[in-house]
This record gives sequence, structure tokens and C-alpha cells, in this order.
Amino acid sequence: MSVRTSTINQASAINDPVRQRARRRRNWTNRAWVLAFILPALIIYGTYNVYGIIMTFYYSTLNWGGMGPVENATSVGLQNYIDLLSDRRFLHALSNNLLLVFVSVTVQLSFGLILAMIIQAKIRGSKLFRTVYFMPMLLSTAATSIMWILLMSPRNGAINVFLRDTIGIANPPAWLGNESTVMFALLFVICWQFTPMYMILLRAGMTGIPEELYEAAAIDGADKWHQFWKVTLPLLSGTLRTSAVLSIIGSLMYFDLVWIMTGGGPNGHSELMATYMFRRAFNEESMGYASAVAGSMFIIALIVVMIFLRMTRSRSEAK
Repeated sequence: MSVRTSTINQASAINDPVRQRARRRRNWTNRAWVLAFILPALIIYGTYNVYGIIMTFYYSTLNWGGMGPVENATSVGLQNYIDLLSDRRFLHALSNNLLLVFVSVTVQLSFGLILAMIIQAKIRGSKLFRTVYFMPMLLSTAATSIMWILLMSPRNGAINVFLRDTIGIANPPAWLGNESTVMFALLFVICWQFTPMYMILLRAGMTGIPEELYEAAAIDGADKWHQFWKVTLPLLSGTLRTSAVLSIIGSLMYFDLVWIMTGGGPNGHSELMATYMFRRAFNEESMGYASAVAGSMFIIALIVVMIFLRMTRSRSEAK
């Protein structure tokens, strides 16, 4: 028996290096296949995102109008960024973006959570509510903008007609033409359009919460309010955090609805960083300065998101 055992051990010792080489070969083959499948996506991402970001920061160091050859542009170093610090139009646009961030995170997530709880509840007509609440997301931004422009028209808009004929307000405001009301009107429309998206995200997060936890909480005497605070909200923290990051980034980069509805007016009171960047690039033909605005948007968004993630990280992540 000892001779047979020693023979088997010797054979295993000889075969082990062979098996290890075969295993390494299979691992490298699998990695090569994975790389082959993701390589097209990496090439597209690198070309249209990474390369675009690098070239944006390069153009931001030039005094270039955007029409002539970039080789003829003169380098100004960081002067465009220095000028941004004293540019009142840019600083006002930044303040509007920060206001949009605050309203988006607080209002959109709050109402999104409320709507998610409504459609999550086992009540009659919940499927109908889910469809109705999600309808604003089905409209394109252009269609949404035109619809609300017509609704907020000073003379014949449905909102002012209702305020004038039903409520009795003699001179209702021109919502999009008044400097004191334009941002509130835009914030309302943006929240109306994007709250359903967070409703769907939070609803998806709720489906991952085991029903047994609510049953155990009910057995312990917890009512619906305490179940929400002690079960639903803690287990939704990851989804809420992700939704907040998406809201912050989207608010700092927002462009299309504001540009269609007001163009940044009146008198720049609804200007955002993205609309100001577009104006400087294509209306004022200052591509170098516009690239500095775009670079600043990237840096600001990165800093704000990093601060938010740092402030909201869990204890396990902190360790």
C-alpha cells in the first residue's frame, strides 16, 4: 500500500504544474474573451468622453473663436478660468444651478418617494396611478417645453386664465417673462418632469425589501409610520444616495428645457452654466472661453458629488 501511495503522490506532483499551466491558460483565454467583448464599448467611451474631456481642457487654455483652425489660436494659459471668477453672468448662472441642485434633491426625491409609496401600496387602481404618474417622463423635453410655454402664456395661457377668471386675480404674472417668477416657473416644470424617474427608482428599491421585515415590525407593535422610519427608509438609503447623485449631476449639467423655454432670459435671470456655455460658444463665438465654462462645470460637479458622497457614506464604508 505504501508503494502504491507513493506512486500516486509522485504522479500528482508531476501533474500539478501541468494542471496549473492549463488553469492559467484558461484564465487568460477567458480574460481575452471578456476584453474582446468590452473593447468596442471602451473605444467608443474613450473617443467620445475621455478624449472629449481632455480636448475641452486643452481648448480652455486658448483664445479661440471656434471658426478658424485651432492651430492659429493663441494660448492664454489659465486666464479664461481667472476671468470666470469675476464674470457676473457665470457666477449668477452658477447660483441658479446650485438652486436647481437644492430643489431637485429635496423636492424631486421627496415627492418621488411619496409617489413610490403610493404605487407600492396594495390599493385599488395602483396600476393606473403608476401609468399616470410616469406620463411626464414619456414626453420629450421639446414637447414638454412647448406645452408649458403655452400653459404659462401671459394672456391666453390656461394658468393665467384660471387665475384671472376663476380666482379673480386681475393681473396674473407673466411667469416666463418676469424676472422674479421665471426661476420658480422653470423649477416647477423641471420637478414635474423628473419626479417620476425617481419614483421608479425608489419603487424598484422598495421591491427589494423583504416583506418579512414589515411583518416582524408589525408583530413588535410598529405602526405604518414607524415601519417607514425604521424599515423602509434605512433599507432605501443606498437607492436614495444613488438618486441624489444622479439629481446633482443632472442639475449641474442641465440645459435643454431652460434653453427652449427662456433661452436664459429675461435679462439672464434664468441663465444656467450650460446655457451660458452655449451662448459664449455659438452666439458670441468664444469657444475657448466656453470650454473654460465646460471645464468648470466638470470640476464643480466632481467636487460637489465627492463632498456629498463623503458626507453620506455609511459607517461600514468609513471603516
